[in-house]
Amino acid sequence: MSDRSRPQVVLGVAGGIAAYKACSLLRLLVESGAEVRVVPTASALRFVGAPTWAALSHQPVHTEVWDDVHEVPHVRLGQQADLVVVAPATADLLAKAAHGLADDLLTSTLLTARCPIVFAPAMHTEMWEHPATRANVATLRERGAFVLEPAEGRLTGTDTGKGRLPEPEQLFEVCQGILTREAGGQGQDLLGRRVVVSAGGTREFLDPVRFLGNRSSGRQGYALARAAVARGASVTLVAANSSLPDPAGVKVTPVVSTRDLRDAMLEATENADAVVMAAAPADFRPATYAEHKIKKTDDVSAPTVELVQNPDILAEIAQHRPRPDLVVVGFAAETGDEHGTVLEHGRHKLARKGCDLLVVNEVGAGKGFEALDNEAVIIGADGSETVVSRGSKDQLAHRIWDLVSVRLPARPDQAG
Repeated sequence: MSDRSRPQVVLGVAGGIAAYKACSLLRLLVESGAEVRVVPTASALRFVGAPTWAALSHQPVHTEVWDDVHEVPHVRLGQQADLVVVAPATADLLAKAAHGLADDLLTSTLLTARCPIVFAPAMHTEMWEHPATRANVATLRERGAFVLEPAEGRLTGTDTGKGRLPEPEQLFEVCQGILTREAGGQGQDLLGRRVVVSAGGTREFLDPVRFLGNRSSGRQGYALARAAVARGASVTLVAANSSLPDPAGVKVTPVVSTRDLRDAMLEATENADAVVMAAAPADFRPATYAEHKIKKTDDVSAPTVELVQNPDILAEIAQHRPRPDLVVVGFAAETGDEHGTVLEHGRHKLARKGCDLLVVNEVGAGKGFEALDNEAVIIGADGSETVVSRGSKDQLAHRIWDLVSVRLPARPDQAG
């Protein structure tokens, strides 16, 4: 008998070598309080046996439609689930799901589930990039399924490329985000939307060793990317010099300098519905770059560094939008001074940049950069002000997406 006070999760496991990683995902889900039923395919059991799944889940493992027929598992498992996650999802499994095939217990469960379904693909790069797989992925996404972007890295054998299963910890964060929103009755308000987020701090090199930079860790931008995935969006994260692990299901574009960031953001926003500039780009860069390390000399005076201004990426995107209904959000890390308060500086910046929303937060000791939590006032071009009290950066991320969501135009399927 299922305990309906606990989240009911079905973990589907397809027959890929990454099946062993699903053991760690299972443990994380169980430890979080979820009741998890594992449904492996016949080929998955060649990688990890049923006793392992049963021991980790503390639940019987269903492997065949014919097991416990009186309980009708091929219908009941999907009907009772709050979330179905398939990890790994092979090219074969994605094809069956896209075409509505139901030749085993897992594919039958996918057809009966009326809860969010997450597919975490894992396969060789050539299989992921094949037009048939891309068409199947597009079909599943159009139907409202979460098909995460696979990670890049070492694949089977000596191959490397895109197609690696995201790490279990990152998959768990996606599952938790979706379950939390479902429990709160909030659903996936960004389903089918394409969003772009920037994160981290840019570096402007003086020579091969030294650079001008800032303290941005990228945590807030990464939280925004995770939150958008949980809300159903297709997410591109342009990350400047961050050491954080790639969020599951997110396309990550690494950059170094402000000019790199500008180029990547302009390209990514061409077809976006919303863009959030959470990165901290350097306002200035050295006018010249020394090809060799600048050496100390007997002269005690330090060399003079001439600076030139970097492009204003937020203003450029906001004032030259590739589509008029693009929602643009900026960040302002501010300190008060004799010329005005933090919020007064923020209002001036909002007007000058031309964005729809500006997230204003005070920075300093223990605030903003590198901190695990954050607080802000989100001001709008419409005169609105939303105060977000101190809490996790994930909490702030969701509040930002709340405000973005209501500003997005209705999708064609929502019209009328």
